[in-house]
Amino acid sequence: MVKILFICYGNICRSPMAEFIMKDLVESSGLGQDIYVESAATSNEEIGNDIYYKAESQLRKEKVPYSHRMARRITEDDYKEFDYIIGMEDNNVKDILRIVGEDSDNKVYKLLDFSDNPRDISDPWYTRNFQKAFDDIKEGCEALLKSIT
Repeated sequence: MVKILFICYGNICRSPMAEFIMKDLVESSGLGQDIYVESAATSNEEIGNDIYYKAESQLRKEKVPYSHRMARRITEDDYKEFDYIIGMEDNNVKDILRIVGEDSDNKVYKLLDFSDNPRDISDPWYTRNFQKAFDDIKEGCEALLKSIT
């Protein structure tokens, strides 16, 4: 089984959107038994909080199934557990490496590095553009799934 962990700063906007978009893509591709998906934060600020209501609204608008969850922080053990640890932007990747240490197994990536147009996914908490974040995350998840399969 391939295990993917999506990471953003607080685990309430981008990484949970990526988690649920990827779960939807995996299920619709018939790969639910083969790919496991979760998300986490690099900070402690939102630990225990559910997905941000605007991110939840965006998922609902796009008809992506989601469930209630609690934000959590990435741990060193996650590096051992997951095959892919995917940040949304350069700062996430730096923070992931600060937490887990050296990426000796080449597991840490930025989501849109799998796409034809590598770039950061801007944080909708600040930009307020949840549609753009959703579109960028979906592009990255589709490219990641294609890369894995």
